[in-house]
Amino acid sequence: QVQLVESGGGSVQAGDSLRLSCAASGRTFETYAMGWFRQAPGKEREFVAWIIWSSGSAKHADSVKGRFTISRDNAKNTIYLRMNSLKPEDAAVYYCTAKPLISSAWTYWGQGTQVTVSS
Repeated sequence: QVQLVESGGGSVQAGDSLRLSCAASGRTFETYAMGWFRQAPGKEREFVAWIIWSSGSAKHADSVKGRFTISRDNAKNTIYLRMNSLKPEDAAVYYCTAKPLISSAWTYWGQGTQVTVSS
């Protein structure tokens, strides 16, 4: 059973940085993609970034490109989301997710971690 456990959220000021972590367990992830989505109150869940576990190839949403960076630590079975220059509009619950590379749908989700950004 795949489990994804996020941590690292919190309340910060605009311009500050945070690093979110997602500890993955339950299988090996060499044939998986891992990602981050976020959902603000009253809005739909939106894509933030994803990374292919085996190669480290990554993609970031335009809204966070240049400020956020997704990465992974194979030894720790953990992915990260480094968030710099945070803006109030980045405030949301951030979710870690995983899917087999052959799947079109994100299959596994964590419980989410809250990020609050005050101006």
